Amino acid sequence: MTDHATDVALFRYSLVRALIDESLSKAERGRAVRALAEASHVGPGGFEVRVARPTLDRWVRALRSGGFEALKPEARHANPRTPQETLALAERLRRERPERTAAHICELITTVSGWAPDERTIQRHFVRVGLSRRETRPKVAFGRFEAEQPNELWTGDALHGPVIGGRKTYLFAFIDDHSRAFTGYGWGYAEDTVRLEAALRQGIERRGVPRGCYLDNGSAMVSRQLLRALAVLGTKLTHSAPGRPEGRGKIERAFGTVRGQFLVEVDPATVTTLEELNSRFSAWVESVYHRRVHSETNEAPIERFLSAGPPAIPPPELLREAFLWSEQRTVAKTGTVNLFGNRYEVDPALVGRRIELVFDPFDLGHVDVRFEGRAMGEAVAHVTRRHSHPRAVEDPAPPSEPSGIDYLGLVTARHHDALEQRIAYVCLPEGEVAEDVVTTWPSSWDLATDRPIGDETIAEEGR
Repeated sequence: MTDHATDVALFRYSLVRALIDESLSKAERGRAVRALAEASHVGPGGFEVRVARPTLDRWVRALRSGGFEALKPEARHANPRTPQETLALAERLRRERPERTAAHICELITTVSGWAPDERTIQRHFVRVGLSRRETRPKVAFGRFEAEQPNELWTGDALHGPVIGGRKTYLFAFIDDHSRAFTGYGWGYAEDTVRLEAALRQGIERRGVPRGCYLDNGSAMVSRQLLRALAVLGTKLTHSAPGRPEGRGKIERAFGTVRGQFLVEVDPATVTTLEELNSRFSAWVESVYHRRVHSETNEAPIERFLSAGPPAIPPPELLREAFLWSEQRTVAKTGTVNLFGNRYEVDPALVGRRIELVFDPFDLGHVDVRFEGRAMGEAVAHVTRRHSHPRAVEDPAPPSEPSGIDYLGLVTARHHDALEQRIAYVCLPEGEVAEDVVTTWPSSWDLATDRPIGDETIAEEGR
């Protein structure tokens, strides 16, 4: 505090020291003060400040009367309005139960004494005395973890991307913890389960089935459909604890590389479709990111991933079964079930039973019925109002290339050509049209006779 006061005094002295010169006339001193008031100065904190003329006059009087020490600001002595015994009670309550929040402590103090300070007052006091929840939280040391072999653990997350085609894009990606290789990835226009499963399925088709998957607690990551897919594949799903993102450091580091090396080069004026964005990202991942030596492993990600040999790809039947969606329904007395506005007929023996309906989210026309894990045939659609799951919305296809055909322009040109050939006087027999005939187009045409109105008059004048 003393050093700060000295810095302030030096700043003030540097401005007014020339104003106390006795050789200056009153007019000269006034001009100098006005010039200082109109200019900007660099203050003690390094910021530009402006000083009003009355303030400069006050500093001049202080320097003349008290010298340099009089230019130092006075120390503030604020008297707290909150009684010390109330703050001491709040400290005891926090030390007794560190998990108590400031709001709850205020409520306890109100119950005991009938009055309590504001919650922010208690929070600021806890910070001053070292009792904030961040400081009282037990310190946890996180060791460095790395999977011992490829496909032991995949970490998945979503990255917010640029605006392409007028809509914001999102990248769902999975990386292999052992090699840091991107296993599955894909850009989409929504941050939902459909795009997450699309990226996961692409990765499994190319890199095999992971033994474990580590995700956060986003809505797409905790969906029941994703849990079913991983259960069918035999993959263990683990979610990070809320507010503890330390375990996803590897994929966050990979996303930092994506931002700094790929997204920085994406020009929305050039990349106008989602298909182009995915194509360019795939080329960058496979030819640049996967081939470059990683700073942690000292190996190229794809080489480290393939060091244990080519991965085992699951059969198509298992992969299709894993990414089917399912819903539970109770069969009505009529032997039917409702599914998203559609009505299906099932085996009458299942009346009153709780059954599982398994289907492709993009095709509600084929729904398989299962009871206690056994297949019970296919549901027969009676009323079909939807052909896909409400959440199964595909990204819009890129606009097709224009054909360059101007249909209306062609029709108009053909129409004018036909009108020009209506009166071909040059084709009439010689001698029937005089030289002085006027071959101007009539103002109107009779559609019933396909002749211009008044053409008899034109012919008579021309003979």
